[in-house]
Amino acid sequence: MKFTFVTLFPNLIEPYFYDSILKRAIDSEFLSYEFYNPRDYTKNKHLKVDSPMVGGGAGMLMNCQPLFDCLDEIKSKNEDAYIIFPLAAAKPFRQNDAKRLAKKKNLVFVSGRYEGIDERVIEKYANEVFSIGEFILTGGELPSLVMADAIARNVDGVLGNADSLTMESYENNLLEAPSFSKPENFENLSVIKEFLKGNHSKIADLKNNLAICKTKYFRPGLITRKKTK
Repeated sequence: MKFTFVTLFPNLIEPYFYDSILKRAIDSEFLSYEFYNPRDYTKNKHLKVDSPMVGGGAGMLMNCQPLFDCLDEIKSKNEDAYIIFPLAAAKPFRQNDAKRLAKKKNLVFVSGRYEGIDERVIEKYANEVFSIGEFILTGGELPSLVMADAIARNVDGVLGNADSLTMESYENNLLEAPSFSKPENFENLSVIKEFLKGNHSKIADLKNNLAICKTKYFRPGLITRKKTK
């Protein structure tokens, strides 16, 4: 799996790959990443990549020309390039998307800035568009990282124990049941006693019931989605 990030600010993204699971995955060659900066492709003598919006409006918009040229080069170098735009006006990114996209060879994340990207760039190049939530950020770098992280852990070999993926939140449209570590009692707060008895069948049933309760409380929409499947 190769991640390609199209961004004006590579330094906002690259340090995330310096530590922990993703670094080990890169060292083991399960993952790789690269950057393209649209500013390197602009034909504007002042190296500008943005201009005012046609029809008026506050702020500046990223222009077609640098992004067209940049994305054309990426596609010419890699026919497997699958281009994703993080956008506020898009469908929600979900765990099933992360699992599905983990089977791609090269994912390209195009990070907007300012007031966003000229719609013609999105219309021509986007394979998919996603939103990570109902809020606005200053740029697309954080959503790109969020999606890359969620996708990466579903790539074969990235996690040391593949079983870690099977009991997580959003599997079967449920949130994950509460988890505990040692000691059994800490400052008069105890582990659920049934978890200590070693009856794995009862523990599994209890965890499933707790997951349902937690989902009904925090994310009732997931329960509805589960019933309609």
